[in-house]
Amino acid sequence: MVLTGAGMSAESGLSTFRDNGGLWEQHSVYDVATPEAFARNQELVLRFYNERRRQLETAQPNEAHRLLAKLEQRYRITIITQNVDNLHERGGSSNVIHLHGELTKARSSKHPELVYDIGFRDINPGDTCERGAQLRPHIVWFGEEVPMIEAAAGIVPTANHLLIVGTSLQVYPAAGLVDFDVPVTVIDPGEPANLSRARVIRKGACEGVSEWAAGLGNR
Repeated sequence: MVLTGAGMSAESGLSTFRDNGGLWEQHSVYDVATPEAFARNQELVLRFYNERRRQLETAQPNEAHRLLAKLEQRYRITIITQNVDNLHERGGSSNVIHLHGELTKARSSKHPELVYDIGFRDINPGDTCERGAQLRPHIVWFGEEVPMIEAAAGIVPTANHLLIVGTSLQVYPAAGLVDFDVPVTVIDPGEPANLSRARVIRKGACEGVSEWAAGLGNR
């Protein structure tokens, strides 16, 4: 099982909150990533995610994405990602759980079960679901529940190994997934949360995943 965070996508050129002092493209999280922000300034929030979608359209999967996909030829791999992009899928991975939603989907603001694939198209004020409610990004905003966390928590204990790439392990509930008793490897150039039993590779995603994957042949 592989748990990925913002550092994975950063090497494909996508900005992250963590690397910009709590800002994402110069926007505060409280202005663009909360239900209150959407209620307060719907146009700003929609425009922000439309821009992120356009940025994602031009981004490409990096070597780490492709390596994880290639490993499916030899291993059964589940990827649990905190990222909202589709770079894992575009890199070739077939089993991906998105904890924080998906940028290329929209959902009804009043009927959350109504979810639509929109690709890289914009969502504009006045775009509605078939029941007449405004569409919003299919993103788990701060303060909202994480619907896929139970599915992820059910899979982690079945893993033979947990690989963590590009996350500081400081965001819950995702950080709680590493409490299970399985071998853990962390790939991150920074200072991940203290995991005394984990092997730590202090490198970026591409270099670190390459080193880790090369070592699989010796195990």
